[in-house]
Amino acid sequence: MKKNIYWYLMLPLLVACGTATQLPPTATVTTTPTPRPTTLPGTPCGLAPIVVPTPLAVTPGPAELDPSTGLHVTGKAQTIDVETYRLEVTGKVDHPLSLTYDDLRCMPKIEMQTTIVCKGNFEDTAVWAGVPLRYVLELAGIKEGATDVQLTGIDGYAPIVGLDVAMSEKSFLAYELRGEPVPILHGFPVRAAFPGQLGAYWVKWLLKMEVK
Repeated sequence: MKKNIYWYLMLPLLVACGTATQLPPTATVTTTPTPRPTTLPGTPCGLAPIVVPTPLAVTPGPAELDPSTGLHVTGKAQTIDVETYRLEVTGKVDHPLSLTYDDLRCMPKIEMQTTIVCKGNFEDTAVWAGVPLRYVLELAGIKEGATDVQLTGIDGYAPIVGLDVAMSEKSFLAYELRGEPVPILHGFPVRAAFPGQLGAYWVKWLLKMEVK
């Protein structure tokens, strides 16, 4: 009975940390086969190829630690084919964009040690790297009157951030964690990163950004 009460109290906190789909409270681990890693060719701009991450053989439950990274888990891992992946930038923009993973890797890059805060639950500090969000939005061209950006992940989770936050020099689209591709469990191929903002805005498995 105590365990059931614990999960009843914990799940709303996990939802607030940016996950639209949670594992059932009674299933803390899931066993799946571990696929062989796939190496992609180098990028058009000459960057080294990456080794595509593979799912963990055992998936930690909500709020548990991922043993491969030491970071907490929120949400159920989603798998995206990086070779067909596109990040769509739409809405109040002059030039809608459809960006590949390599397009993002070939853009200017920033790296930052920052902390994800899941209020009332946990804090995780790590070094993330990716393309400044401001750079991508400026490529698209923000139309007059725009005030917000809605970010949507493959799991349907879609929070909205103010345009001022999205255009901050600290905000970026992360495709690396500690110098390696972001693990699947933490948002591969791309997740939003908003240092100083709650983890609820750090959308994983990012597919679309709509300027409103």
